[in-house]
Amino acid sequence: MPVKKLITKGRVPVKIYTDEVEHAAMAQLANIAQLPFIHSHIAAMPDVHLGIGATVGSVIPTKGAIIPAAVGVDIGCGMNAVRLSLKASDLPDSLRAVRSAIEAAVPVGFNIHKYERVGRGTVNQLMPGLDEIIAKHPGIAKMQKPHVWTKQLGTLGGGNHFIELCLDENDDVWIMLHSGSRGIGNIIGRYFINLAKKDVQRNNVHVPDKDLAYFAEGADHFDDYVHAVEWAQDYATTNRREMMRLVVKALEPHLPRFTVSKEAINCHHNYVSQENHFGEKVFLTRKGAIAAYEDQLGIIPGSMGAKSFIVRGLGNATSFCSCSHGAGRVMSRTAAKKQFDQFDVAAQTQGVECRKDKGVVDEIPAAYKDIDQVMANQSDLVEVVHTLKQVVCVKG
Repeated sequence: MPVKKLITKGRVPVKIYTDEVEHAAMAQLANIAQLPFIHSHIAAMPDVHLGIGATVGSVIPTKGAIIPAAVGVDIGCGMNAVRLSLKASDLPDSLRAVRSAIEAAVPVGFNIHKYERVGRGTVNQLMPGLDEIIAKHPGIAKMQKPHVWTKQLGTLGGGNHFIELCLDENDDVWIMLHSGSRGIGNIIGRYFINLAKKDVQRNNVHVPDKDLAYFAEGADHFDDYVHAVEWAQDYATTNRREMMRLVVKALEPHLPRFTVSKEAINCHHNYVSQENHFGEKVFLTRKGAIAAYEDQLGIIPGSMGAKSFIVRGLGNATSFCSCSHGAGRVMSRTAAKKQFDQFDVAAQTQGVECRKDKGVVDEIPAAYKDIDQVMANQSDLVEVVHTLKQVVCVKG
């Protein structure tokens, strides 16, 4: 579907790919559109909803500046999926042991590995970059114990992060997971967001929302932030790759012999990159959106009780070659906990081997938009390659 809503109150228009936008998110998008360095327009994906400063599900092109809060604190958060050489008929009748094996192999929530699980070579590749960042900004090191980040490689985290075993339309088995840059990415994000707020305050720069504080190119801290955010994005990619390795290994004793037959993609959906759009080189921030260049593969997950999709990008220029990163919330975590209980979770995740206790009520499928409608609203942005339905879900 083409653009459904248009905001014209700012310096640039906001083009929205859905009719379903909460008032607060509309106001937030209008605020971003007032900033003097936005290039061309802002695109809001079908899963758009309220965020902190910048709207989740927004694609923001900037010239000569970056907004750290638009990238967010889970820098490089994204998806990874692989297809296995197994069919649905190869899975055991009970998947409880499969879920338990995954949970034993990959720490969730605040848990971390007792020891480093990745190879020393991987850690050695990442360490110099972080050392350079900390040398200029020692405050980052004070926010986390030394080398905790090495033990968090290959861990899931909390919130809406997950690991799933899925079946596609051909009954092929897939592993799909969602996570990001863990504690160190959160620290880098918070540190530079606060630094940007101090900078705009010190320089008497007006922003329509304090969380839209930014670093201007050439000013103090701009290059440092670019370096730090790129490092955190690399860390997030490595984290997903390591988790996938651990999950594959954990499944081997519980399933018939298999191979990994296809990796769909390892993609970010909270990140910034330098790209060319509408004749200019820009910093493009995708906050809750994935790249969807022509023929580029991506992953759009639903909720823990809904379908997910492997998609191929159509290269739509108006969306800055982007699409949604998921279903998008229609209800806050607090509201979900007030309205639903663990019995509702059990009913809405019937047929899925997963937690069904009160600790995951905030992730209940009803708290999310209808993924089928989200997909219908972006038929101009992507085409569906595979439709996945989870049979196991491990939540953070």
